[in-house]
Amino acid sequence: MRKILLATALLLPLTLTVATPVFAAEFTKGVIKKVNLKKKKVTIIHEELVDLDMPAMTMVFRVSDETMLNGLEKGDEVEFIAERTNGKLTVTEFKND
Repeated sequence: MRKILLATALLLPLTLTVATPVFAAEFTKGVIKKVNLKKKKVTIIHEELVDLDMPAMTMVFRVSDETMLNGLEKGDEVEFIAERTNGKLTVTEFKND
């Protein structure tokens, strides 16, 4: 009986991890207001950020990779994913059309 309880205790966390659903991040539409290559930041006028529970607004984001800023210009319409990375709002992906 003791072995069964021990095995159950060891397997329960694994079972909960496997059973937890993984949700794909949602893309948000926005318009580039400013690109700051030097500071590796981009200002975006965006729709609601559903994943971050934030209303539509204009805000500055860091980028997870500075090469993401290449080719972006003021006025560009974009779709992007933003996350909190080390406590900072960060664009982790731009959708390529």
